[in-house]
Amino acid sequence: MDLLNTLVDKGLRRELPTREEALAVLASSDDDLLDVVAAAGKVRRHWFGRRVKLNYLVNLKSGLCPEDCSYCSQRLGSTAGILKYTWLKPDEASEAAAAGLAGGAKRVCLVASGRGPTDRDVDRVSKTIQAIKEQNEDVEVCACLGLLSDGQAERLREAGADAYNHNLNTSEATYKDITTTHTYADRVDTVRKAHAAGLSACSGLIAGMGESDEDLIDVVFSLRELDADSVPVNFLIPFEGTPLAKEWHLTPQRCLRILAMVRFVCPDVEVRIAGGREVHLRTMQPLALHLANSIFLGDYLTSEGQAGKADLEMIADAGFEVEGAGEVTLPEHRVTAGGGCGSHAAADAGGQEGAGCGSHAGGGGCGSHGGGCGSHAGSGEGGGICGSSPAPTAAEPRTDLVAVRRRGTGTDLAPNA
Repeated sequence: MDLLNTLVDKGLRRELPTREEALAVLASSDDDLLDVVAAAGKVRRHWFGRRVKLNYLVNLKSGLCPEDCSYCSQRLGSTAGILKYTWLKPDEASEAAAAGLAGGAKRVCLVASGRGPTDRDVDRVSKTIQAIKEQNEDVEVCACLGLLSDGQAERLREAGADAYNHNLNTSEATYKDITTTHTYADRVDTVRKAHAAGLSACSGLIAGMGESDEDLIDVVFSLRELDADSVPVNFLIPFEGTPLAKEWHLTPQRCLRILAMVRFVCPDVEVRIAGGREVHLRTMQPLALHLANSIFLGDYLTSEGQAGKADLEMIADAGFEVEGAGEVTLPEHRVTAGGGCGSHAAADAGGQEGAGCGSHAGGGGCGSHGGGCGSHAGSGEGGGICGSSPAPTAAEPRTDLVAVRRRGTGTDLAPNA
């Protein structure tokens, strides 16, 4: 297992793996899966111990998005039977956030559908942030409002926002296949605006849209270059009524390999299991905690998640502990440097420097949980750890696990937190 030893050593040094090494993780066989998880788990424990950070989503405005992201239940033309409502008032959003905080969440993610906020929307969200922080001084607040215009990130920061989420979702090469109403470059620009304003950059991906292994490597390497502090990994929830409703390519084993690859490429950042973990990881969710140090508690934007009580029991049963409000999530070197997915120095050492919840996300992390196109073939390039595995094949559809959210924000029913 020379490759895994090499990847562990690089992860402990924050050194970027080669593309071939990252591809080999994705191409590893099921027989080697536990070895892969154990190796990536060493990197995860080195930087984050056995802590699990809990995040809670509040959907400020649901549905009726003018963008055409293929994965999204809120997209233009979607016939998914999701909740639709306009902006929550600040006190309503604060009350919704309180449910998640009572369940142990330390970050609240405020999400709104749409291409991007108007200045009036930024004012509205700023008041919401202030209302939440008046009630919960130590809470982290992440805004997820779509594409940002000049000056908006600074205004959110002044209002008390700690982070901004905008996912890249997939590789630049395949982005045009999932969205035509904005570009990959637009998303990169918003992440950079957030970073420049002093907000912690949160940006991740969606897996399971038919993308190739090379596409996955491309987007994760790009996230490292963008220096994201938090990388949500969403697994497509194929909503009926969306263009990707028939895309079922993920198995629990495939999801674990993807999470392991992300951990090796981004060793010292908050890797978050976001939307779709219940649908695709299923009973293998506890193993994923050895790779990711962050999850969402309870329901997502437009889909129902695992019960919050079950999340807490899973964390405890797997031998992990919920990260407390007074604990700092990121390693000290990242906090002091304000750096992201591995320091810039680490990127240079690795020989490669450079590579958001769009607000129109369907129901996954602080952002979307599905979408994308590209080749359906998995990559065998770079070779497996003990020989390459065959290209991913379609998994058995589990439509019974796809449930539209009918409780919590926007309803009169208690939230699942």
